[in-house]
Amino acid sequence: MEAYSALVLSLPTRNSTLRMRLWRALKDTGCGVLRDGVYALPRDADASALAKVESDVRASGGFAMTLELKPRSADQLLDIRRLFDRSVDYGALVTRIAETKASLPRLGARRAQTAIRRLERAMEKLSRIDFFPGEAKQQTSAALGDLKAAYQEMHGGGEPRFSQRALRKVSDGRYRKRVWATRKAPWVDRLASAWLIKRFIDREASFAWIARPSECPKKAVGFDFDGAEFTHVKNRVTFEVLLATFDLEKDAALAKIGAAVHFLDVGGIPAADAKALEAMLKGAKEKARSDDALLAEAMRIFDLLYSGYSTSSRS
Repeated sequence: MEAYSALVLSLPTRNSTLRMRLWRALKDTGCGVLRDGVYALPRDADASALAKVESDVRASGGFAMTLELKPRSADQLLDIRRLFDRSVDYGALVTRIAETKASLPRLGARRAQTAIRRLERAMEKLSRIDFFPGEAKQQTSAALGDLKAAYQEMHGGGEPRFSQRALRKVSDGRYRKRVWATRKAPWVDRLASAWLIKRFIDREASFAWIARPSECPKKAVGFDFDGAEFTHVKNRVTFEVLLATFDLEKDAALAKIGAAVHFLDVGGIPAADAKALEAMLKGAKEKARSDDALLAEAMRIFDLLYSGYSTSSRS
């Protein structure tokens, strides 16, 4: 089982300057706070940082000791790992990235480049203390990549990019009055994608629910299964792929729904209202007796959510 280093310390009561300096040093190491005066760090992290703090505390007349910390159960291990969850920090960084992307037209090339470098440094700093990286880091890396691609498109002077995006914009003319096929027993991503298709892409769409990809009707448009025309691409879930492909990403209300769908489907950065959306969809699933009935209930839920987000963005 994983082992950790635990720094136990007690500082002189009247030295506020020392407290602030040590607090900053501990924050930079990425320590988890077990309780006041007790800080944990994964054993394979940079141990010299804790040794430096311990030395500074003792030199200032305080008490400090570094111990080995071994969780005795899976529950204890999970509790300790939660101390190092960086998803909220990544969420804040993604917000900064989005704000910078929106301001690219007025920043100009030089100021935009400076802003991007600052965000890259912030990403590097956060990555150094992300001892258990996961979906949130991938989302942030993808957002930063999109920002740099947007900058290159605006200021690159026609130079080729370092990598080509897998997504491409398409005309929705070929996707009208179509049958759209996806897996049976649809859940968050498939339900949200079906709603998006019906409301914004193909208002006369009909849906086929299939047990396996081989059952997809010949002329149907497949979504959210392996080999489908529209499915997960890199770090994007199907709903986000549809947003990007049909040029719907600029709709702020749809973007908020996309963040919630992403979080509920694959995890990552917590999204506002995601848990409430999940609870409503669970209620719809309990009530519905068929996939068509479930989609009908989900359509009403997403309609209300979209209306609420659209109203708040205008106020």
